[in-house]
Amino acid sequence: QVQLAESGGGLVQPGGSLRLSCAASGSILSSRQMGWYRQAPGNQRRSVAFLDPSGNTYYVDSVKGRFTISRDNAKNTVYLQMNSLKPEDTAVYYCNTNPIEYIWGQGTQVTVSS
Repeated sequence: QVQLAESGGGLVQPGGSLRLSCAASGSILSSRQMGWYRQAPGNQRRSVAFLDPSGNTYYVDSVKGRFTISRDNAKNTVYLQMNSLKPEDTAVYYCNTNPIEYIWGQGTQVTVSS
């Protein structure tokens, strides 16, 4: 069973940047559409961005132009570069495939606050 481990979250001021990483324990990136998801307090987990094996990307409207998803197949790692962060980006961020195939990791907390 592939395990997913997210990291890179933290506390950042509005307008700041963070880079999240998701390390997979197996070589799945080249054959799967990978995604970042987030869950804010009291809300359901929602999609943020996807990256397919061909390099095509998809972003929800609220993060377009600010977030960039990428991957390093050799490192089995997916990244999410987040710029111009807003308080509404505060959430726990997770990665997984799309559709979901693996058990969710612990996620990484992102808090945007002054």
